[in-house]
Amino acid sequence: MSETTHDGGVAVSAPPSPDEGLTAAQLAAKHGLTVSGARPSLFEYVRQLWDRRHFILAFSRAKLTAQYSQAKLGQLWQVATPLLNAAVYFFIFGMLLGAREGIPNDIYVPFLVTGVFVFTFTQSSVLAGVRAISGNLGLVRALHFPRASLPLSFALQQLQQLLYSMIVLVVIMMAFGSFPDLSWLLVLPALALQFVFNSGLALIFARMGSKTPDLAQLMPFLLRTWMYASGVMFSIPAMLADKNWPGWITDVLQWNPAAIYMDLVRFAMIDGYDSSFLPAHVWAFALGWALLAGGVGFVYFWKAEERYGRG
Repeated sequence: MSETTHDGGVAVSAPPSPDEGLTAAQLAAKHGLTVSGARPSLFEYVRQLWDRRHFILAFSRAKLTAQYSQAKLGQLWQVATPLLNAAVYFFIFGMLLGAREGIPNDIYVPFLVTGVFVFTFTQSSVLAGVRAISGNLGLVRALHFPRASLPLSFALQQLQQLLYSMIVLVVIMMAFGSFPDLSWLLVLPALALQFVFNSGLALIFARMGSKTPDLAQLMPFLLRTWMYASGVMFSIPAMLADKNWPGWITDVLQWNPAAIYMDLVRFAMIDGYDSSFLPAHVWAFALGWALLAGGVGFVYFWKAEERYGRG
């Protein structure tokens, strides 16, 4: 296109741009541009997490090593802390309050220590999950990676810590007359299901804690209430046997996930803790809680993927 100027010359104007009149969204689509940090599809998100499995494992190990790096006893606190909690609970609940009712005296200590170790696994996973995003904003804002890597790595860290504690638990079991048997293999599926359940909770509370940091201050009180209602220090059926409460209350308390996973590990490892202590359909409930919490937690966290770390 050309036109004549006032001095008789000819000026050539630029042709119209092919992008003229397009909106920003149309321009992005035309040139193959995508929003930075946009949420991928669910299946793509799973693939990204699998690709970063080595990072998740390495991050969990690093956090586990650094957890007690400033303490003189170092990693011994991984085992000492739940053992000290168990000693306090034994004195208060076992000796002063008579929480041993319905549990043979020779298995109460293994019963109590198992409950403390297994519940601490869930408790620590939730507490770590609440701070997974809000406590690592520098990492979230600096690098692009699936954010679910953080709560999952914290749940994996707590699993590794529990496995260290299991060494001490085995010693305690043998000291009180429960020796390794084929039934001990049931611990593996029980802890695997609990890990899936814990991971789901960590994902749920990671999303909630990313927008409400004060939730981290509230969670210890909620978890303590959950612990007291889950039979860590006492047998739920025996404790409620002389109460005039409806039977469904006992069922609800026994079917809560913390009680389910504790009972499965106790049943697997403690001689004398037989199926009479377990609620009906215990394995079905263990699987159901794991699938429910794991599935809901993963989708719930994924839904907010593009909002993490954005103020």
